[in-house]
Amino acid sequence: MSSVRLELAPSPAFAVLILAAHAAAGVCAVVALRGASGWALGLALFGLGLAAAHSRALLRSRRSVRGLEIDGQALVLHLTGGESLRADAAPRRYVSRWFVTIPVLPPVRRTLLVPADMLAPAEFRRLRLWALWGKVPVAAKQLPA
Repeated sequence: MSSVRLELAPSPAFAVLILAAHAAAGVCAVVALRGASGWALGLALFGLGLAAAHSRALLRSRRSVRGLEIDGQALVLHLTGGESLRADAAPRRYVSRWFVTIPVLPPVRRTLLVPADMLAPAEFRRLRLWALWGKVPVAAKQLPA
């Protein structure tokens, strides 16, 4: 079986989505917990959103996944800091037109969420096919009928 390497790019749209969700949670905290404690929790939630967008969407943390190498069910996660981690993907994954989630089994134990704009369209299609079927397509382009 052939392995495929996918290089992830930062996703500003995903970063905005993360920040919007955390800002909404912060506003809910301010409304629910009126006073200084509500404001403190609201600001903490927004700060958490900034940290999540920085590491997960903009890929600027040393532990951010910048590349995936797929070989069967095995994954090699290439991190921004230069480290590579080998792990297996869980058999249950979620695939949609806009993103793919890949739960990674221990020892890494994390879930990767890959939005469509982190990869070129052809690479995102390959990732979606692998996530659905567990196999990487071998043909580089469609063969004539």
